[in-house]
This record gives sequence, structure tokens and C-alpha cells, in this order.
Amino acid sequence: MSKTTVKSVSTVPEPDHAADGPRSAGGSRAFAVLLVLTGAAGLLAAWVITIDKFKLLEAKVAGKTFTPGCSLNPVVSCGSVMESKQAAAFGFPNPMLGLVAYGIVICVGISLLAGARFPRWYWLTFNAGTLFGVSFCAWLMFQSLYRINALCLWCCLAWVATIIMFWYLTSFNVRNGFLPAPSWLKSFFGEFTWVLPVLHIGIIGMLILTRWWDFWTS
Repeated sequence: MSKTTVKSVSTVPEPDHAADGPRSAGGSRAFAVLLVLTGAAGLLAAWVITIDKFKLLEAKVAGKTFTPGCSLNPVVSCGSVMESKQAAAFGFPNPMLGLVAYGIVICVGISLLAGARFPRWYWLTFNAGTLFGVSFCAWLMFQSLYRINALCLWCCLAWVATIIMFWYLTSFNVRNGFLPAPSWLKSFFGEFTWVLPVLHIGIIGMLILTRWWDFWTS
């Protein structure tokens, strides 16, 4: 009688340890879809903010006033954020950087869906890019809450998308051994990756709530 062995199935493909080439790894379908969705959310936010920024500049040239659709009250005021100096931290509107960065994330996600595998240096470079993104978002959050004193809903969407993709990409690199980590941390990321982005976003939500507590409760 022949025996049939059942091989355990993991949601994350095993990395390639070929001795004659760079170590590489693909990603699960769920991970690829997550990158596509978060990249699309960030791209949508960057696109809308860019269009509204152009309309704001056109209105100024024409001597008129333009109010973005997401300017709802003194706190949720996209126009105030767009007109701040922090909105062009690198000498050009911040969302233009997002148009490129989030587009790259979508391309990576689609490539993974098509079965692509990337070497370790690629994944670490990608992770470094998301680390820059989440750090830049943290700076923008501080500026919005304590310097500009206003929130942009589309910016908040970009923040959430960047936080999610950063933590799940970091989890992917740790679990595949691309980032050195102790076994307990690998096990944690394998089971509870979702805890970190939820906690991260929850802290931001609490800061927003407490920053304008009198306004929200009035």
C-alpha cells in the first residue's frame, strides 16, 4: 500500500537558499494583496491631495477662494494643512512624493501576485523605504497635531496605509530571516503581526482624540 504524505502549507513561501545565487523569496497571495490595497489607498490619497493643491493654487492666481471637500470644520481642515510650509517639506508638495512611492508599492504587490521572487537586498531596500515613509508620516502627524493644529482626512488615510504596509513588510523580512531576530520575535510576528499596526494606529487615534477633546465633546 502506498503512503501519501501531506506537506504543511505556509502562507509565506520559503526563501530560496540556492548556493549559486542570491537568497530570494516571494510572498503569499494575502501579503501581495495587502501591498496592492495599501498602495492603492495611499495613491488615492496622494492623488486627491495633489488635485486639490493645484485647484488651491489656481484659485489664488485668479484671486478666488477654493475650499477642499474634506475641509469640514476648524479641526478637520485639509486647506489649512495644504497651505502650511510643512506640506512642501522637500521643496515640492508632499503628495507628489506619495504618487511615486505608493505606485512602487502597488507594482511590488502585483509582481508578487504574478509569482515574482526578490533577493534579500531588494526586500531590505523596500523595508528601508517604508521605514522612511512611516517616519515621515510620524513627523507629519506631529506637525498636524501640534503646529498646524488641523487634520487632513486624506493624509490620515495615507498614514494608516503606510503604517500597515511597514509593519507587515517588517514581519515578512523577520520571518524569512532577512532581518536578524530572536526566535521568539519570529514566532510573535508569525502569529500576531496585526497587533503592531493596530496598536500604532490606536495610539495615533488617542492622540487625535485628546488633542481636540474639548472640540469633539462640545
